[in-house]
Amino acid sequence: MSEPATAPIYLVEDDDAVRDALAMMLRAAGRTVETFESAESFVEQRGNASDGCLVLDLRMPGMSGLELQDVLSERQSSLPILFLTGHGDVPSAVRAIKRGASDFIEKPVDDEKLLRAIDSALTQGTRPPLPAIVGTLTRREREVLDLILTGHQTRAIAQQLFISVKTVEFHRSRIHVKLKVSSMAELFMLCLGNARPAGSTQ
Repeated sequence: MSEPATAPIYLVEDDDAVRDALAMMLRAAGRTVETFESAESFVEQRGNASDGCLVLDLRMPGMSGLELQDVLSERQSSLPILFLTGHGDVPSAVRAIKRGASDFIEKPVDDEKLLRAIDSALTQGTRPPLPAIVGTLTRREREVLDLILTGHQTRAIAQQLFISVKTVEFHRSRIHVKLKVSSMAELFMLCLGNARPAGSTQ
């Protein structure tokens, strides 16, 4: 595998303005970038690529990002995939990461965060074990975390646990503070693909 700074980056994004802006930023940072306006065009031109990193929009006309992930999985591709989305689609984030995505970043994307995520995708091996800090969560916080990780939205969590939406939001905030994450994507990356949280009853 190439060094992170020289590895090719394949950017698949159907929005012309977003694609051009991200490509410009990445090239300004010294990265080699190839752009594609659709998943189909990527499959046709670079579907067998094994070196580099795929930065992939989640929702696109025609073949979606998740469908492209499935195609590459069937081909046993080792290309790391980093998803971009502006939709905050929790179930899709869960699915993407459980199926091996390297990261899941919400738009608008912070340039430095994207560069760090790409470098991490290019160098990572297996995901780190679930941190012991999860043990500092209260029983209720662990229950809320379990439901978040299975794709439940705030209102559904409130209904299932018989608590108010405001209380769920409080617990979500405390979970983010204790686990030292700043977004849902970071929370998924920290927890998914590892053992379930301690104390889980599911």
